[in-house]
Amino acid sequence: MDEKKYQQLQQQITPKPKYVKNCIAAFLVGGLICLVGQFVALFYISFFDFTERTASNPTVATMIFISMLLTGFGYYKKIAQVGGAGSAVPITGFGNAMISSAIEHKSEGYVLGVGGNMFKLAGSVILYGVFSAFVVALVKTILVGLGVVSW
Repeated sequence: MDEKKYQQLQQQITPKPKYVKNCIAAFLVGGLICLVGQFVALFYISFFDFTERTASNPTVATMIFISMLLTGFGYYKKIAQVGGAGSAVPITGFGNAMISSAIEHKSEGYVLGVGGNMFKLAGSVILYGVFSAFVVALVKTILVGLGVVSW
């Protein structure tokens, strides 16, 4: 079979991606995750005397913990199958990546398996998160220094 026939056959067999449906599902699932995060933040503001600014840290920790629990019980995978990229909202995706790696390498032992491989996937998230924060802080510092925006 020559290359041209092979590509034609591949195009016939390969299912067409449903871009609109996938985008809507990702939007809804990502929005639902953010809505849950907003309710968690309101919970901390209402019941624990946090301000809008200080409620973000416990909210982030809670969302990571919830995503880790859902991953551990196998529900996050089902959410990801429905929501696709919408389930990769950075905070919950981070928790999912850490626990997924830990579960996958549990058979290799706790130190070398879980501990050694837990941050393989999540390490890139941490790296780019820290780098992005550095770039944003640098841009903001320059803009404040130039007087374009106020602190």
